[in-house]
Amino acid sequence: MTTLSAADLTTGRGLFPQFLSDVWVLTKRSIARIRNEPETLSDVTIQPVLFVLMFAYVFGGAIGVGGGSYHEYLIGGMLGMGLAQTAPGTAVAVVSDMSTGLIDRFRSLPMSRAAVLTARTIADLLTQLIGAAMVAAVGLAIGWRIHTGAGDAIEAFALALLFGYAFTWAGVCLGMVLRSPEAAQQTGFIIFLPLTFISSAFVPTQSMPGWLQPVAEWNPMSSLAAACRQLFGNPNPAADVAAWPAQHAELAVVCWSLAMLVVFAPLAVHLYMRKTR
Repeated sequence: MTTLSAADLTTGRGLFPQFLSDVWVLTKRSIARIRNEPETLSDVTIQPVLFVLMFAYVFGGAIGVGGGSYHEYLIGGMLGMGLAQTAPGTAVAVVSDMSTGLIDRFRSLPMSRAAVLTARTIADLLTQLIGAAMVAAVGLAIGWRIHTGAGDAIEAFALALLFGYAFTWAGVCLGMVLRSPEAAQQTGFIIFLPLTFISSAFVPTQSMPGWLQPVAEWNPMSSLAAACRQLFGNPNPAADVAAWPAQHAELAVVCWSLAMLVVFAPLAVHLYMRKTR
């Protein structure tokens, strides 16, 4: 009789049905952790509300969007920012799991290696759903409205969540190369905050210096903001920009999202396998 080793069990359980089972179990574990520590949701609940109110009522009066309502212009950009800002939280969570020995425990179990990271990103996608709902709720409270059909609105939220999920894998990669939660938080802030502000999330790219405009126009965050505004029927100054991402914003979001998934998801699994070997 042949005796199966732990490595054999891991390989055998790597089949797709078992992979899905492992992902489900680990996702429930992450959700249970959030339920026990609700303060971890502050980045998708309190933070979006503060940013929307601050930009709408502190800076909104000084920013022109071609005669349209800045409150309606703002929400498309805030959706992207709120979802992208979960990536640093993902990096911090991954580093914490690595440093506390939890990942070593997972290594000793007959489970799919890729399921650990996939479950982490799916749990973060669920928190992004909460963040998107919070942005929409506070937007409605300050006067934002959807002027198109339900289908267009659903497509806008779907594009935003697709982008946010793909961006989460970048956070996983960041967590794999850093050694402490503090370093992950600081590095995430340094990387992701400029990405958000050098875009059309809060101001039209036409108001930026000429040398900076191409950078902002090809920024994935600008594509997402323009796509959401277009689908919501909100003011969209990017429609007058000749750059390809501005003229094909929805397609650009899909392309950026797929590119991030193709690059960062395999890279994250590779880094995970190498780091836990």
